[in-house]
Order: sequence, then C-alpha cells, then structure tokens
Amino acid sequence: MRILAIRGKNLTSLEGAFDLDLERGPLGEAGLFAIAGPTGAGKSTLLDALCVALYNKTPRLGGQGGVEVGRADGAMRGVPANDPRNLLRDGAGEGWAEVDFAGREGRRWRSRWTARRARGRADGKLQNVELVLEEIGGARLGGTLTETLAAIERELGLDFDQFRRAVLLAQGDFAAFLKAKAADRASLLEQMTGTSIYGELSTMAWARTAAEQKKLDELNARLADAQPVDALARTALEGAAEAAGRARGAAEAEVAGRR
Repeated sequence: MRILAIRGKNLTSLEGAFDLDLERGPLGEAGLFAIAGPTGAGKSTLLDALCVALYNKTPRLGGQGGVEVGRADGAMRGVPANDPRNLLRDGAGEGWAEVDFAGREGRRWRSRWTARRARGRADGKLQNVELVLEEIGGARLGGTLTETLAAIERELGLDFDQFRRAVLLAQGDFAAFLKAKAADRASLLEQMTGTSIYGELSTMAWARTAAEQKKLDELNARLADAQPVDALARTALEGAAEAAGRARGAAEAEVAGRR
C-alpha cells in the first residue's frame, strides 16, 4: 500500500481546495519530508483528510465521544463531537477529501469523501456522508457506505486500527504499538511489508513436516511388528540355504551332462 496524493476542500483550517502530490514533483523525489507550520496552519487537517477519505473516521476525533455539539435546534442541529462531518469548515456548504493510493497488486485507486449541507448553504442541515471508491481509469467499487469501506479496507490490506498504528501514528499511539502483543505486531508488520508469504510458507512447511513424520511413525510401527529371528535360528537358516544351493548346482550339472 502506498499513498500517492491527498486532496481536499473546505476542511477545518484549510479554506478552499488543496492538492498534495506525493508521487511527482519535489515531494515525490524527496522520499522523506516533514509537515511543519504554526498552530492552525492545517498540518493535522491534511492527516484528517487522509483518514476520512479512506475510513470515514480520524484519530483526532476518536477521543471526543458522542456528545452533540453545536445548536440543538433548526437546520444547524448539532452532531456528535466524534462525527467526521465536524471537519467541514465553518461557513462552507460543502467539503471533501480525496486520496489516491496504490493497493494490493499495484492497482491504483481514488477514494473520495464528501460532506455537505442542504442546498449547499452554510446554514443548511448536514447531509449524510458520501464515500466513493474507483480504480483510476477504471470502474467504481462498492455501493453503500459500508460496502465502500469494506472495499477500501480490502484493497489497502489494513483496517483503521492497523492503519493508525502503522501508517498514521497519532500522539501517544506509538507507545501503544510498542506495547502491543508480539503476535499483533507481527501480523501488522507482515501486512505492511508484504512478507505474509513467509508466514504462509512456514505454515505449509510445518504441515508437510507433520505429514512426513506421520508416515515415518507408521513405518516404524510396521518394523516393530516384524521381529528378527535369533542368532541360532538365523545360522540354521543360512546353513539350509547353502545346502539347497549346493543341491541345485549338482542337479544342474547332472542335467547338463545328459545333453
């Protein structure tokens, strides 16, 4: 999975449209860069846009709870504090976030999240979120919000908790990642690095070893039932075999003399 671009419009502190191309230009060539600026410049908003376009949620709002904020009457009725529609900038009738990413098998996708108010008016009632996933230059996937989220997660190979622990480490989350169970960390790192194939090969090798060991145990059991004769009996059998061999040789010589 690789993030190729982050775009958006009218989200919290970022008024108007913005476009962050991570594949081409200076950022594409940099490899490593920092998002810096004064408080309120929109640093966190870029990360919010990344998250809502992929998961319809963001770590920054995750700890806000479900208490409604804003006015409780009329068209401006409040929404829960953890509702991602709170990212819509005050005074804007519509806002959106869009992410281009390379998913599994290198396929390129574009996911777009849109929040709007009724009739596009700043004082209109908040409408349901729209989330669309389409292959760049191809067809659209999903249908309902739930179906689209499932399709995005499938193509990314990470659920939201894994994404926030590995790709987007919010404040305090890095310590949580380090303290996670070894099996959870291993599973997450395998998915991030694409090395899950080695886990599958290990499982296959273990199964093959178990199958071969079973065959060996069966052979040993059959050998245990075939007890060898004792030394005295073996000597007698070897003597009888030698006598039979001599008798056969004499018989063959007699037959040959009569021809």
